[in-house]
Amino acid sequence: MSLNALGLAEAASGIRDGRLSSAELVGDCLKRIGEADGDVEAWAFLDRDHAMWQAETADDRRKQGKPTGALHGVPVGIKDIFDTSDMPTEFGSKLWAGRTPRRDAAAVARLRAAGAVILGKTVTTEYAYFNPGKTRNPHHRDHTPGGSSSGSAAAVAALMVPGAIGSQTNGSVIRPAAFCGVVGFKPTHGLIPRSGALLLSRALDHVGVFARSVGDAALLAQILAGFDEEDPDTHPLALPAFVDVAASEPPLPPRLAFVRTPSWKHAEKVTAEAFAELVESLGDRVSEVEIGESFDRAVDMHRTVMEVEMAHNLHRDFERGGESLSPVLRGLIERGQKVAAVDYLRALAASAPLNAALDGVFDEYDAILTPAAPGPAPRGLDSTGNPAFCSLWTYLGTPAVSLPLLRSETGLPIGVQLVGRRGNDARLLRTANWLVKAVGKRVGRGAAPAKTGARRTRTGSGK
Repeated sequence: MSLNALGLAEAASGIRDGRLSSAELVGDCLKRIGEADGDVEAWAFLDRDHAMWQAETADDRRKQGKPTGALHGVPVGIKDIFDTSDMPTEFGSKLWAGRTPRRDAAAVARLRAAGAVILGKTVTTEYAYFNPGKTRNPHHRDHTPGGSSSGSAAAVAALMVPGAIGSQTNGSVIRPAAFCGVVGFKPTHGLIPRSGALLLSRALDHVGVFARSVGDAALLAQILAGFDEEDPDTHPLALPAFVDVAASEPPLPPRLAFVRTPSWKHAEKVTAEAFAELVESLGDRVSEVEIGESFDRAVDMHRTVMEVEMAHNLHRDFERGGESLSPVLRGLIERGQKVAAVDYLRALAASAPLNAALDGVFDEYDAILTPAAPGPAPRGLDSTGNPAFCSLWTYLGTPAVSLPLLRSETGLPIGVQLVGRRGNDARLLRTANWLVKAVGKRVGRGAAPAKTGARRTRTGSGK
């Protein structure tokens, strides 16, 4: 196996034990980037010499017997909305070309403290919204990689880097993970600090991670999670050992609630058939559950909050350089500026009772099973795809993980999304690991094509 194909934990263990060096690993990743990135275009900024300097410094530190962290010498990719003191951070916008911050974002600082090599900055859509960047899907260059964390998902999928971080305000972690065929984990709102990252919506912004296994996603989450005094939505709470919990066997086989959500009308035929087969194959471990009409307007509520808060947070850029913004972003800002305060406050307040309504589901089931996207990555590069199956869970701030367990007949990945109760992130990752084993496919290494024409089962009652 080439070193660039190693996972995060495996690479960290090899460096820690002296079986490989950071310089060898980073060198292999850079070689892979040279081979593949001409087609994929996942990187917004990459300085090969600086990457190798970081790797050699990490190797020297280990040889001197100095303390090392959980990711010592392991390269990671950083979505280009997170500040990096030694690299540009440009938000995917011409307005910010050449901007180099004075200090790292909290997430980047925690990765450095764990010994990670910051390999480079990955492509984001413009201001992490809908206008696509240059990145292409590694599975088929004529298909979108999803967005807005396009480069992070594509770089991990194309074996350029073993892990990366991104963000989600709508579907920007789960959707590209699904389209690119990697694990994407969006934690509970406020689990990972957003300090030093582009602020779009305090109520909706999440930091998320990309990896090629559930265990590696848990490792990144464990490193990044925790209180930060500069992020008012983080809290000084004791956190579980995500890696150990995720790898442990559940005391009882998990039960899953298959929820179509109000967005099911967007599901493509291949997705509906694949999920019918998946539900049938899981037998009595899954029941179909209806979450009720109270959730029907949640996507509209999400849109209201997102448009108002983005209009507020981007108003300076809109006023000083609106002509440089894409029409789709200008349209969002203009809509957000027109929303009545009472409608915004109503939308903001509506998430709490909906979370309470889900408690009954999570009292009976370990996780909700639902698609990560309407279907495989759409053909074309002028859109990043429909986030309909992500909006509800982003609005509610619940943890969600996308698993590449299914494929279309054309070979494109189809993401399976699991959603957990707020604050139960480690348990959700444990359930995700169980599902990977139950389905009998190795995450990220090519699941078999989903069969079509399978009988759909319905065994549960709604709540």
